[in-house]
Amino acid sequence: MNGSTQGLCAPATNGGWARVLEMANDSLISVGWALFVGFFLFFGNTNLFLCSCSSSYLPVLFPEGIRREKKDDLQPGDSSQALFEVGIHVSRTQSSCANLIIRCRSQEQSATAPDIASRTYVRIGVTKNSFTFAALSNACVPENEFGQCEGLLNAVSKHVNAFCRFSRPHTVIGTVIGIVSVSLLPVESISDISLIFFDGLLKALLPAIFMNIYVVGLNQLFDIEIDKVNKPRLPLASGEFSLEIGTAIVALCCVLSFALGVKSQSPAILSALLISFFLGSAYSINLPFLRWKQHAFLAASCILCVRAIVVQLAFFIHMQRYVLGRPIALTKSVVFATAFMCFFSAVIALFKDIPDVDGDRDFGIHSFSVRLGQEKVFWLCIKLLLTAYTTALAVGASSSNTYRKIVTVIGHGFLASILWFRAQSLDVENKVSITSFYMFIWKAS
Repeated sequence: MNGSTQGLCAPATNGGWARVLEMANDSLISVGWALFVGFFLFFGNTNLFLCSCSSSYLPVLFPEGIRREKKDDLQPGDSSQALFEVGIHVSRTQSSCANLIIRCRSQEQSATAPDIASRTYVRIGVTKNSFTFAALSNACVPENEFGQCEGLLNAVSKHVNAFCRFSRPHTVIGTVIGIVSVSLLPVESISDISLIFFDGLLKALLPAIFMNIYVVGLNQLFDIEIDKVNKPRLPLASGEFSLEIGTAIVALCCVLSFALGVKSQSPAILSALLISFFLGSAYSINLPFLRWKQHAFLAASCILCVRAIVVQLAFFIHMQRYVLGRPIALTKSVVFATAFMCFFSAVIALFKDIPDVDGDRDFGIHSFSVRLGQEKVFWLCIKLLLTAYTTALAVGASSSNTYRKIVTVIGHGFLASILWFRAQSLDVENKVSITSFYMFIWKAS
């Protein structure tokens, strides 16, 4: 096993399922799983959640397929020792890896030889070299029990996939990258990169991620009928999630966000959460004087305010004042980052509505794309981004730091070139193409 931890599993005959015994102390994996805990608790089966981690790996665990065969050579009592061993070894580097062990054992204590011979068992095929297992080549489980476990894992996989779509992962990734980037700006020397720094970064990331899920989830709760036209793959629009489950996820994420914000003891983080909560709620909730997304200017202002100003300034101040312990002083780098993000946020606010004109028009959402047309809004977004990249090039070229000058000029010049060439060949009326380009903007900015 090359020193890797081993796990043994045999599905229980009385309906009990696998439990997670051990998870490696990889902090990023722990943070990721924290996002799913509250969601799966609402399905009333904690073991369903605990077993979910293995479902995505079934295709790579069994690349040769699963062979079903009769086991006629088992001796009395062997069924209680029949092991279905699964030990997922995900290698991150040569010396650092995350191990996820799932262990369960048959509760059947004995059996007669005829009983064993008459049952169909499943033998697991050869596995890929990139994964490490214990005695998988001879592992066997009863066919009916394996089928039940396989069905459970497939169900969990669908729930995880639906939750990922519900959380709008491109927005979560954008939030994480934005906070990490701005958190590095107050760093003055390598000694600032310490455990205290990473602790402060984690205190900023977790509540922000939960607030992000609250905001995008709340919007889906009030846009179910619109999303059936614009985004039918979202779990509420497709019926994968009920309204009750969606509401529970949104409420839980809101509570967790504020709980973590208060626990951080950082006024900057708490202020950012309160502003994001207010603007995100005002954007979506269908009440008098709210539902700001119906008005193009107010909708764009909400997104620009949160993404460009709140995220940049609040989390910069959090790291500078409440983590590194320095007096608050806005630097040139954070001013530049805020200005650049104003362009980017304006583009996101405008561009996101281009593929949604059909549903928005039908339900009275007066976005800029509905009012001005998709073509005009598209090229306005391209011009705004090119202006931002050109400004970044000018700032980089004027820098006295040679390394910073080279990276800034080459990096932004390269991104601007790709943006321009892709824009030339895009069919604005093709929903798939415009959505793909929208995701490219998130990545390129």
